[in-house]
Amino acid sequence: MSTSSATVFKCADGRELHGTVFDVAPGTRRLGTVVIGCATAVKANYYHRYAAFLATNGFTAVTFDYRGIGESRDGSLRGQKVRWYNWGSLDIDSVLAWALEHSDGLPVNFVGHSFGGFGVGMAEHAAGLSRILTVGAQHAYWRDLTPRHQIGHLGRAAVMLPLVAVMGYFPAKRLRLMEDLPAGVALDWARSRKDFTTAATGSERDSLRAHQAAVTAPIMALAPNDDPYATIPAMKRAVSYTPNSASRVIHLLPGDYGESKLGHFALFHSRHKDTFWEQSLHWLCSGSWIG
Repeated sequence: MSTSSATVFKCADGRELHGTVFDVAPGTRRLGTVVIGCATAVKANYYHRYAAFLATNGFTAVTFDYRGIGESRDGSLRGQKVRWYNWGSLDIDSVLAWALEHSDGLPVNFVGHSFGGFGVGMAEHAAGLSRILTVGAQHAYWRDLTPRHQIGHLGRAAVMLPLVAVMGYFPAKRLRLMEDLPAGVALDWARSRKDFTTAATGSERDSLRAHQAAVTAPIMALAPNDDPYATIPAMKRAVSYTPNSASRVIHLLPGDYGESKLGHFALFHSRHKDTFWEQSLHWLCSGSWIG
């Protein structure tokens, strides 16, 4: 049986992130490491069951909360200058650096959900990854959504923007949504651009594009076909930022998983342990997708 331990990751700017390392059970051959990147406004513990599954099957699995979220919130969000760019270039990068340092020469792979699957390309150490599996990955550019969901996204943005201006952050918990968001992250989500890299300026933009170009790990980009954000155009846009990675974009059918709908979150539920989780494990091990 695998075991887990709390771990602190230190970012290049000195910020500390809290995470969990799921170790491979004694007697199980270790195959490598998998770092799991969260969706926006989702705490790392949402992925703990999936991480434990990976550890049971030979991969040391690492989860972590981005700055401003969950165990890495660090006080009030008012005044915290946090953007999606920081989550990718600092937070994901620091965990990848740790994983590569502790890999013992074995492959380090990445599984990213929603923003996590897009944000990994911003990390300098993503150049050292062996495989990347993304689930519903995109950066919420509204024109990539279906017409019905374009209206919903713009409506949510219209609520979010004035609240952020007044509160200094997005109070999602008060609205019975998910985790509160730093103002910059909320604005990135609400006003995501067609070309994400234009949200950065000067040296940050140059660094971002250089990191994306340095990624060579093959990318398997997946999402249910009823995911309101991860349309085929959205996923193709996401993988286009890493032009030197061979990528494959697939829409999954809920019926193949015994469901009438899956949406943006369901694939990480433990009821998919014998289906999607096993498929993802096979891909992480072999680089081939069964399904």
